[in-house]
Amino acid sequence: MVELDPIDAAIVRELQDDARLANNVLAARVGIAPSTCHGRVRSLFERGVIRGAHAEVDQASIGRPLQAMISVRLRPHARGELSAFAQAMTTLPEVLNVYFLAGADDFLIHVATAGSEELREFVLNHLSGTRDVAMTETSLIFEHLRGRPAEQGSARRAPQG
Repeated sequence: MVELDPIDAAIVRELQDDARLANNVLAARVGIAPSTCHGRVRSLFERGVIRGAHAEVDQASIGRPLQAMISVRLRPHARGELSAFAQAMTTLPEVLNVYFLAGADDFLIHVATAGSEELREFVLNHLSGTRDVAMTETSLIFEHLRGRPAEQGSARRAPQG
């Protein structure tokens, strides 16, 4: 874990809320000079604290309204191919995220497709129809709500009430 001073922690919080903040606005919010802010943000990237800034795209608006989470369990003979399997999944256009898991399943794959037929074809062609996959279980996503990441060094607290 990388230790962050209060200024770096404030920068991370602000950028988690809005990664598009202009440097001068970010600097004003955390109370430092823009040149100092720019250097700190660059340092956060270099240290791996910030790994990127991404656009959150409404999948329905680009023709992929059906999202699902697919649990995948590989066959015992394929255990040596976990990394290769994960990398292969990330190259498929339907795949939004790949999670490597501990527990009964090996992966959770988040996909977006144009509809149920495309989802079925994805599962058949890339998962259950392959020799390395032992089992899949598909769960449709009705709604996705993004939580706010916890502050450094603290656990997320349940709402009071």
